[in-house]
Amino acid sequence: MMSRVPFYTIVVLLILAGLGLAISRHIQMEIPFLPGEERPVWLVEARIDFNARNEPVLVSMDLPDSPPGFRLFTEQAASPGYGFSVIRHDGNRRGEWSIRRAVGPQTLYYKAQFLQAGDIEELPEQTPPLAQPVDWDEPQSTAATQLLAQASQRSSTPESLTRELIKLLNQPEPGQNAALLLSNHSEADLLVKLLNQAGLPARESQGLYLEDARRRQSLSSFVEIYADERWLVFDPKTGEQGLPDNVLMWHRQGMSLLDVTGGSGSNVSFSIIRQTVPALQLARAQAEEHGFGQFSIYQLPIEEQSMFKLLLLLPLGAAVVVLMRIIVGIKTSGTFMPVLIAVAFLQTSLLPGIVSFVTVVALGLLLRGYLSRLNLLLVARIATLVILVVFIIAIMSIVGYQLGFNTGMTITFFPMIIMAWTIERMSILWEEDGPKEVLKQGGGSLLVAILAFLAMESKLVSHLTFNFPELHLVLLAMILLMGQYKGYKLTELKRFKAMVDRT
Repeated sequence: MMSRVPFYTIVVLLILAGLGLAISRHIQMEIPFLPGEERPVWLVEARIDFNARNEPVLVSMDLPDSPPGFRLFTEQAASPGYGFSVIRHDGNRRGEWSIRRAVGPQTLYYKAQFLQAGDIEELPEQTPPLAQPVDWDEPQSTAATQLLAQASQRSSTPESLTRELIKLLNQPEPGQNAALLLSNHSEADLLVKLLNQAGLPARESQGLYLEDARRRQSLSSFVEIYADERWLVFDPKTGEQGLPDNVLMWHRQGMSLLDVTGGSGSNVSFSIIRQTVPALQLARAQAEEHGFGQFSIYQLPIEEQSMFKLLLLLPLGAAVVVLMRIIVGIKTSGTFMPVLIAVAFLQTSLLPGIVSFVTVVALGLLLRGYLSRLNLLLVARIATLVILVVFIIAIMSIVGYQLGFNTGMTITFFPMIIMAWTIERMSILWEEDGPKEVLKQGGGSLLVAILAFLAMESKLVSHLTFNFPELHLVLLAMILLMGQYKGYKLTELKRFKAMVDRT
């Protein structure tokens, strides 16, 4: 007797592979397992105001480039009359607005949606930065040196030095040296200069606190130091280390935040609102960023995607047929004719599809009865039935359209040759076994088709089969298991009911 171990090994491997690939796709591409899931995003609108001087205008603003903890989802500029483009310059990502000539008050808008994603990490610097030279006037130079000496005595690491300097600069009554330096610098700018003088690479950055329904917000300053091969963020007012979860890093030291050529009095402000978008939409927008995305159906044209969305439902319909025939014991006309009927129901909807199916088969059987008198050969008879079925469906389409129904427009989806062959088989069955057997197999086919339709119509099933096609491996394993079943069918149990009653 042949061992069943290889067979069950294959079944287990199919199930593990299907589930493992589906879970990996879910994790990497963030595709939800349930349809209709939504994820929060932050819509940030930057508003730029300035006065144009009746000359060519060029406006350049620094834009977020892979901010830590966030992922850019969409962006657009809404500025009538201006050309807009996103460029990279000296490692910075900037948006540029341009117009041949403008005069008077001008307002430009930049909108972007950001998805909060804690798994986003900054890439390490390719070349470790160096501390920048600092020039002071003589009184400030002495004050800076003494302030650094005082902080250095109380610190032993770059982080502790930064915190001590922040404490000295933010005392309720700052010392003479701190007061002198603060008279000409902001806390963030002064802290960056002091740290660079101490030989510690530092830079000023600006971030936006994300709070729902806030308007006319400005950027907040932070200080970053380079230590342990990464940039560490500090709040220059409180000394807290680390970037808060609700801060979107917008601008880092390099080029200026905003440059306006051909205008004056420029100002930028920000408005923020929290939105929700479908999680599946986010996954599709980011599909190319992941390995799974390169081999995803999302990469196909929309027309092909629509076709595959329907084709990927066929294995489920086949599984329903296997279950109903092998386990339950329902007789059908043909092996997988119910699957094709169920797919047609997806196009016509259930009730109109049932009416159309019964009408076509009934009329086909009447015409087939006449053809039997002509003593045609099988091939000619089938070809004749195909032509007659086409005519029947065409007439039903025209009549349905005149009555205001669009069902007839989709009946053409029925597989013509299979329909003709089904009519032929039912006709032969009628002649050999009588109308009872025709009704049994025809009714069984219709029942299985309805069950397959109900399974395939489910939004959850449609979502899983299209977005996680590897789950078909699990379905294949289930079909293989059912294919090994050799016990009694559920419909056969009624034959033993009398024996059970006697006992």
